Amino acid sequence: MTRQAVTKHLAILEDANLVASVRRGREKLHYLNPVPIHEIAERWIGKYERTRLRALSELRRHLEREDNG
Repeated sequence: MTRQAVTKHLAILEDANLVASVRRGREKLHYLNPVPIHEIAERWIGKYERTRLRALSELRRHLEREDNG
């Protein structure tokens, strides 16, 4: 990947607020911004996680009934 391509990608991530940057002299340091990444995870992954957790909970209840019954 060329330096120009990396710079372009970092600029896009910065505009999307997924990366924060700090200038230190001639250097520009980039850091992941965890807040929007967490929000994306909640919106996109959360709905699948709820289904998985519900299935595990139902499995647990079923298995506990078998142990007691």
